[in-house]
Amino acid sequence: MEVLVESVVKWADDKGILDHSTPLKQHVKTQEEVNELLEALVDRDTDEIADAIGDIMVTLIIQAELNELDITECLQGAYSVISKRKGGMVNGLFVKDEE
Repeated sequence: MEVLVESVVKWADDKGILDHSTPLKQHVKTQEEVNELLEALVDRDTDEIADAIGDIMVTLIIQAELNELDITECLQGAYSVISKRKGGMVNGLFVKDEE
């Protein structure tokens, strides 16, 4: 995974994204990809679902880089919080208990 992240960052640098984009513009790109995932889910198109998930991950790696954050540390931080969460499934969604 680390090699892939480094490859994405290099690609973004080579394409000028890191020098000419902003976190807000990158958010718009992430949202576009999330919308494509929604369409693929509605269509039940497994290939497009996989493509959209990959594209979302790319945009999030770039977002982390634009904000001088390590994407792995972001994921680790989120996991260390959710791993301790209590809650349950409600209508197909996990709902955390109020603390």
